[in-house]
Amino acid sequence: MEIEQNEPLEVRVARYAALADPARLRIVDLLTLGDLSPSELQSELGMPSNLLSHHLRALEDAGLAVRHRSEADKRRSYLRLAAGALDRLTPGRGHAARRVLFVCTRNSARSQIAEALWRQVSEIPASSAGTRPADAVSRGAVDVARRHGLDLSGLTPRQLADVARADDLVVTVCDNAHEELPGLRGIHWSVPDPLRSNSKQAFEDAFEDISRRVADLAPRLRVA
Repeated sequence: MEIEQNEPLEVRVARYAALADPARLRIVDLLTLGDLSPSELQSELGMPSNLLSHHLRALEDAGLAVRHRSEADKRRSYLRLAAGALDRLTPGRGHAARRVLFVCTRNSARSQIAEALWRQVSEIPASSAGTRPADAVSRGAVDVARRHGLDLSGLTPRQLADVARADDLVVTVCDNAHEELPGLRGIHWSVPDPLRSNSKQAFEDAFEDISRRVADLAPRLRVA
């Protein structure tokens, strides 16, 4: 698995430091809506001009804001957010992957749901498998998927050894599978097994958990 920083660490640290000040965070909040002149910001914030200038310099130095001259009154300037200024501030790392392989013990619920959800949000191919696959996808998984617009009917659990490739980004979605594969380089999601209680709510909880994790991981991946 190839891992890379989305942004040099020192750049991210500088941006976090700039945003740690309440006044600068408020300025950034305002700039997310549109461009503002220093005088407009001063009026909005009720702040002395020298203090505002200090905060604006800090935001510019951190690469969060840029300044440009008005096309009308050349003595006037406007501040705007720098392109992509906030895109990489969520903590995390970027990954490159040729395929994502979701693994659980029986490949009958969580990994099947994860694969189906992944196909909705990413162009990176996905598959799923189990360390000890069941005979069929569980009824609860089929039902919860259908309630959320996904079709798991007709799918068959598959053995990990028959599916895995050397360059897969493996995501284990159950503790048993993760602990059965010591030393595996990949990602682990500790999603409770809905089959333990086999209730509608347990499957809904598992679906929601996996859906949130898929939505968080997908933007961090790029095609290798």
